[in-house]
Amino acid sequence: MSTNNRSTAVNSGLRVFGSVRIMILAALFTAMSIVFDKFLAVNIGDSIRIGLGGLPLQMAGIMLGPAVGAAVGGVSDIIGCLLKGYSINPVITLGAISVGFISGLMFHKGLASMDKALLPRIALSTVTAHMVGSMLIKSIGMFLYFHTPMQTLVLRVPIYIVTAAIETAIIYFLMRNKAFMNELERVRR
Repeated sequence: MSTNNRSTAVNSGLRVFGSVRIMILAALFTAMSIVFDKFLAVNIGDSIRIGLGGLPLQMAGIMLGPAVGAAVGGVSDIIGCLLKGYSINPVITLGAISVGFISGLMFHKGLASMDKALLPRIALSTVTAHMVGSMLIKSIGMFLYFHTPMQTLVLRVPIYIVTAAIETAIIYFLMRNKAFMNELERVRR
């Protein structure tokens, strides 16, 4: 009995994504995250970066599921570091993976009972994702690998609270837009 190895490889690669359309949308979110985080962010000193690099990770998690959000987070951090010439910090990469995964997990599983309350559901998803992924895990990575002082790391808390509020508003308005959601549903089919 002969099997088509190429077909098997393609199908196993799609398991996380479900379809080629979702994989393409995940690649778009990955590219957006790289541009937002590595090229459009504002650097304050060596340790603080203000940007919306987490927005596409959370969009992937919330709109396509936690596994896709995690994949987008990991791939975008690694490729972004390679493009900018940064060393890859596995703890910070884990933080990026967590942002995509936790936002999707909270939205789809943890807060599913709040089905009609879209804005609070998105807000809790983005805030929780940033608390764990950005404020906690990424800060630990910065402390361990780069010896970033605690006084500097504490400044990340208000930055990510404001960032989460902005990302919540953007995701909410996108998900309230009927044309956007119709196109997203076409992709998810």
